[in-house]
Amino acid sequence: MAYYEHVLISRPDISPAQVETLMEELTDFLKTQGATVGKTEYWGLRNLSYPINKQRKGHYSLLNIDGPAEAITELERRQRISDDTIRYMTVRVDQLDEEPSAMMGRKGRSDRKD
Repeated sequence: MAYYEHVLISRPDISPAQVETLMEELTDFLKTQGATVGKTEYWGLRNLSYPINKQRKGHYSLLNIDGPAEAITELERRQRISDDTIRYMTVRVDQLDEEPSAMMGRKGRSDRKD
C-alpha cells in the first residue's frame, strides 16, 4: 500500500467539533476501504490566501493515510460532493512522518528572533 497526506479545508461557519466529527467519519470510511489512518491534526481556523466561494477563512485539517489508491479515489470523490469541504489536496509521500507537522509546531513558539 502507498502513503498519502490529505489536507482538507472546511467551511468556516461550522464549529471545530463538527470538523472533528467530519474527520472521524473520514477515518471510519477509510478503515472500511482497507486503509489505515495514522496521524490526524486539526490546524484551526485560518485565513485563506484568496477568497474561495466568497469565504475568506477555513478550518484546516491533515490526515496521514496508508492505503490503496482506490480508497483515495473514493475519498476524493466524496470530498468533491461534500458541502462542508472548500478544498482538499492529497499528496503521495515516500513515508509518513509521525512527528507533529510544521503547522502544529508554530503554535506558542516563543523562540522568535527580533
